[in-house]
Amino acid sequence: MNTNVDVDAMRKDAVEIFQKGFACSESVIYAIKKGFDLDLSDDAIAMSSGFPWGLGDGGCICGALAGATMCIGYFFGRRTPGDEIFLKCQRLTKEFHDAFKEHCGATCCRVLTRGKEKNSPERKAQCTSFVDFTVEKLAEIILREL
Repeated sequence: MNTNVDVDAMRKDAVEIFQKGFACSESVIYAIKKGFDLDLSDDAIAMSSGFPWGLGDGGCICGALAGATMCIGYFFGRRTPGDEIFLKCQRLTKEFHDAFKEHCGATCCRVLTRGKEKNSPERKAQCTSFVDFTVEKLAEIILREL
């Protein structure tokens, strides 16, 4: 794992791959994986493919937020029952959730995108900004806590 990361490059990578066709959750995981040079299978990206558009178009949690939560779990989640690192993971997830909600205005995809057609340029631009913010804030938390 690389801790000498270029956050701006990660943001650029996330936005670029989002523009090429990855969804929000996939783009966040892709950029964090690449930026931190993680020995993480692309299966993690695939595992996040159900999150976009609020859990498979259900309109619930934003996929970028869900992808960030997966990344926080990767770095700070427990791998054995009873491991107290679980509390740190919960604290960092709450910190990220609150920052996302404050910056973006909500955490629910249907609320964030209300009034925007699913494939419209306006919605794509808005979601691009969410992906960009997510990668920057997420990298900040990870770097601070490592």
